[in-house]
Parts: sequence; structure tokens; C-alpha cells
Amino acid sequence: MEFGIFELLTLIGALGFFIYGMKVMSDGIQKVAGSKMRSILSKMTSNRFLGITTGFILTALLQSSSATTVMIVSFVNAGLLSLVESIGVIMGANIGTTITAWLISLLGFKVKISSIALPIIAIGFPMMFSSKSNIKAWAEVLIGFALLFMGLDALKGAVPNLKENAEFLSFLSSYADMGTISLLIFIGVGTILTLVVQSSSAAMALTLVMCYEGYIPFELAAAMVLGENIGTTITANLAALVGNVHAKRAARAHFIFNIFGVIWMIFAFQFFINIIDSYMISNMDLSPVSSVGESIAVPIGLSIFHTTFNILNVLLLVWFVPLISRTVIRMQPSKGETDEEFHLEHIGGGLMQTAELSVLEAQKEVIKFGEITSRLHDMIPELIQETDNKKFDKLMGRIKKYEDITDKMEVEIADYLAKASQGEMSDSASLKVRSMISIINDMERIGDICYQMSISIESKRREKEDFTVESSKSIENMLSEVQKALDIMNNNLSSEYSQVTLTEANNAEININNMRNKLRKSYLQKIEKGEMKIQTGMIYHNLIHSLEKVGDHIFNITEAIVGDK
Repeated sequence: MEFGIFELLTLIGALGFFIYGMKVMSDGIQKVAGSKMRSILSKMTSNRFLGITTGFILTALLQSSSATTVMIVSFVNAGLLSLVESIGVIMGANIGTTITAWLISLLGFKVKISSIALPIIAIGFPMMFSSKSNIKAWAEVLIGFALLFMGLDALKGAVPNLKENAEFLSFLSSYADMGTISLLIFIGVGTILTLVVQSSSAAMALTLVMCYEGYIPFELAAAMVLGENIGTTITANLAALVGNVHAKRAARAHFIFNIFGVIWMIFAFQFFINIIDSYMISNMDLSPVSSVGESIAVPIGLSIFHTTFNILNVLLLVWFVPLISRTVIRMQPSKGETDEEFHLEHIGGGLMQTAELSVLEAQKEVIKFGEITSRLHDMIPELIQETDNKKFDKLMGRIKKYEDITDKMEVEIADYLAKASQGEMSDSASLKVRSMISIINDMERIGDICYQMSISIESKRREKEDFTVESSKSIENMLSEVQKALDIMNNNLSSEYSQVTLTEANNAEININNMRNKLRKSYLQKIEKGEMKIQTGMIYHNLIHSLEKVGDHIFNITEAIVGDK
């Protein structure tokens, strides 16, 4: 069998097929649970161990460590995560990304998912035309899942038959018996491969296939896996290029964590390989080291290597997070206040080639603005429930930082839209610009109101004015209703504007108003009966009124999306 330019293009096409499937599935999952995932990311980072758990869960669900690390970088850029908090999440993301290898190993090689891929697409295809964004997102998940395994099947078919291609085998064998040099060469190959394809999952899939088909021995495939751990850090570093100094430090921390892991593994490599081989022989009657060609032992062995390495690396380096933090701060010193400032993620580099494209980029920032606004509101119940003074003060500081960010985002997005609108654009794009200007104004007002609520809560705490259990529950219920409205708002912001209706938003607004009226009546009755102190009652009333105003602004945003405002 000859392996010429056509066969090479077929291999690249199969790899692209796999990557595209992974991207479609990952994007779909993020749309299904993206805002919730971001909320989890912000909440569960109070210490490095919670951060590791969060990073693992996020990456396992999103099926992309790149998506998690880019998200982390954007949060650090916005000042929503500290450097130390981000390192913990990055460590967890490294473990979470190994789930993809297990998915490929257990399903891609043992179960012929590709044979049912078309029926899966047949199920997902009609869902693409649903008016509900959530159903469309699930369609993307199903179709992406099917495409991923069709791509994997194509990848297996595109790899040359080495039994008929002995020349290539002899080429590889000249680099296979050089001890540590061979190890370093194939670590480099894995790094470059991941840099080229921009996906550690795709690089891992290609490595699994190459080893499964007898392309390379197990040991060198494991070396490539180590290189892929280094290569995957490039995505976060690219995302950090337009970020501030804090974002760049988070990206550098990801690189340092992975590079140190690879360094210590080089010294323990052969011992580690022997342990895995012995374990699989004893427990599974399989040997990845001695298996050559089409043995399930190979992908399972690589998956065990990948997972075990990342878990051990986290267990080893988690104790050195402060040291890693200090190292990256020295590597990436601040260049002054401008370097420390928050930067927009999508429109920081200036206008796009056309006004239409600029509007699309601005819309991405508006979606992000909505998520930040939602997170700001989500901190209010945390603040109410917090009993520790130190944590309370920290949370107050974070709320103030968020409010500052909402102010900056409104100004910068509005300025960008004003510049974009000077170019030629369609009527629909012009209408979207007007809608977005109205939307960001309402979002900024929500930020202001949330900050004012935090001041009221701080005053209640300072004056030692406690709510009754009933009053606390009432506030909690209203906060929950407002959060539901925010979720609807964020779904609408992520949808095609022309397909959004007022129905859900209107129902949420009615529920908030009804609850406001009920609680206000109850509050006045308690004041009259002397069951609530005047000062406590004023704080209680301010919170209820503020939440109702937040609800008004949320509804205004959906009205702007629909075009009724």
C-alpha cells in the first residue's frame, strides 16, 4: 500500500471530521448547561481542593479541557477568580479531560457506535428546527456525538496498513530504541501534534488509533500522551494574549503544572509502564506492552496511563500551588495599572472587517455580560447566608468588583457598537445594535441594584438586625424567582433574536410582581402588629423592592431582544 498525498489528505480529513464532531458536541453541551457550569465554576473555588473537583466535573461534562481553561482565563481576566483559585480548577480540568480517552477506548474500539451514528443523527436532525433553544442545543449534542464516532471510524480507516507498508515501520524503528532520547522525541511529537490540531482529545484519538493499529509501540504512544499534556496548554495561552496580566498568569500556571508533571514522569516512565502492564496482566489478562495491532489492551492501557498520570500529578503538585503562583507572578510581572485592568474578551482587538461581523462579536460580549450579571445576583443569597466575617468581607469585595466590571462593560460595548454602526450594515444588524445598547444599559442597572442590595445586607449585619426564619425564607424564594428570570434572559441572549418570544419572560415577570405584592402586604401587617422592627422592616422592604426592580430590567432585556422596546 502506498501512502501518498491523497491518503494524507484522507487522514487529515478524518481527523478534521473527529475534531468537528467533538466541537459540535462540546458546544451543544455548553449551550445546554453553560450558564450553570459557569455558576458552578464561580461558586466552588473557595479552596484548591474544591477547585480541583470543579475543574474535573466541568471538563468531564463539557468534554473539553480547552473550554474549561479558556473559561478560567476569561474569569481571571474579569477578576472573578484569583490566580490561586484558577490553578486548582486547571488541575481538575487535567483529570477531567481523561474522560474523553475512556469514552473513545471503551466505546470507539469495543462498541461500533459508528453503526448507529446515522440513526442518532436522524433523531437529532428534526430537533434542530425547534423554536426552543434548549432542544436545539440537545440536537447539537446528539449530532456531535454521532459525528465524533463517525470521525473516529474514518480515522481508523485512514491510518495506513503497516503490514503492507514496511518502509514506514523501519523508519519508526530507527527512533524507537534510543532509550530516553526516544522518549523525548515522541513527547515532542505529541506536543507538536496537539499544537497543530488544537485539541488534546483529537491528538489522543489519533495516538490511540496509531497504537491500536500497530503504528507505534505502547511505550512511545504513552510518551506522545505526555507531549499532548504540554500541547494542550497552548489554547489557554492563546486566549490569554488579549487578556490582562492575571489572565496571562493563569495560562502560564497551566503550562508550568503540565511541564513539571512531564519532567518527573520522564524519570519514572519505565517503572510506570511496567506497573500498568503488570496490573492489566493480573486483572484483565491483557498486556498493552506485548500486544501488537488491534488489541483492546492498547487503548485501555493508554487510558489508564493518561488518567493515573494526571491524578498523581495533581496529588503531587497540589501542595505547591502557592509556589506555582509566585513563579508565574515573577514570570509575568505587571506593567502597571493598564495591564491590571479588565479587558473584553471578544472585541478588545478593534473592529472586524465588516460592520456585520463586528455586531456578531459584540453579541458574544453581551452574552458574557448576561452571565456576569447573573453571577453577581447569585452572590446575594450567598452574602445573606454567610456567617464568617472574613468570608463576608471577601464576598462584599467581589460584589463590588463585579459591579465595577458591569460599569466598564457597558461603556466599552456601547463605544464599540457606536463605532460599528458607522459602517454600512443591514436593517436587521442596525436593529440588533439598538437592541444591544438597550440591553447593556439594563444589565448595568441590575449590577447597580445588586450592589445596593449588598450594602443593605451589610447594614443589617452591622446593626445586628436579624430577619425571622419566615422573612429569610421569603427573601430566598424571591431571589430564586429572579434567578429563574435571569436564566430565561441568558437563554434568550444566546438564541437567535428573531426566534425569541416574550412568553417565558412575561410569566417570570408576573411571578416576581405577584410575590412582591404578597410580601409587601405581609411586611406591612407585621409592622402594624409590632412583629417586625421598623429598621429591620426597612431593610426587608428595600430588598423586596430591589428584587422587583431587577425583575423589571430583566423583562426589559427580553423586550429589547424581541424588538418591543
